[in-house]
Amino acid sequence: MEAATETAIPAGTVQVGGKTYMHDAKGHLVPIEAIKPADKLQDETVRKIIGYATELSAQIGRFKEHTFNDLSAFEGLLAQDYGATKGGAKGNKTFLTFDGLQKVQVQVADLIDFGAELQIAKSLIDECLTEWSADSRPEIRAIVNRAFNVDKEGQINRAEIFMLLRLDIEDERWKRAMEAIRDAMRVIGSKTYVRCYQRASQDAPWEAVTIDLAKA
Repeated sequence: MEAATETAIPAGTVQVGGKTYMHDAKGHLVPIEAIKPADKLQDETVRKIIGYATELSAQIGRFKEHTFNDLSAFEGLLAQDYGATKGGAKGNKTFLTFDGLQKVQVQVADLIDFGAELQIAKSLIDECLTEWSADSRPEIRAIVNRAFNVDKEGQINRAEIFMLLRLDIEDERWKRAMEAIRDAMRVIGSKTYVRCYQRASQDAPWEAVTIDLAKA
């Protein structure tokens, strides 16, 4: 595989009156001879990494564009041959190689937000937790606390909210709370994901082709 090339990143130095300076984090000009060697080396290292990261980001963008173009072209051929396109209304599709060892999945996920009914659900859930013994259902209490604890972006924990909906609890207030949560859901858009997989043989498990840097 061809190694990623490096995007040229400015050196960060400026010439003033025939002397070389660098801006510090506050925007002040500092003579380059007054900067510690370790700080200059760190600056050079970060600029080098950012150069590669910028080019890699551009490659991923081009990969995504080419992928959708290639799949659209294939679906165009299907439409000509069969008068129909591949996949359902939500756009979820799977494309396989003939030997069944590689596949590309296209998945469309709804972007969910919650309306004012969510506060009603929280009130009903709080009533249940207050009445139930603190020791009787600690795991449920933990899920509730995580679900309604806002994250760094000020958003509720959607995964934990959906976890609440999967709990089988017969209390009528709990059921009304879950109904309020469902009524609170708003589809505000969608996002399309492309995932690639491969396997060594037809009976081997699928392995994702890693593009996420955190999982590489």
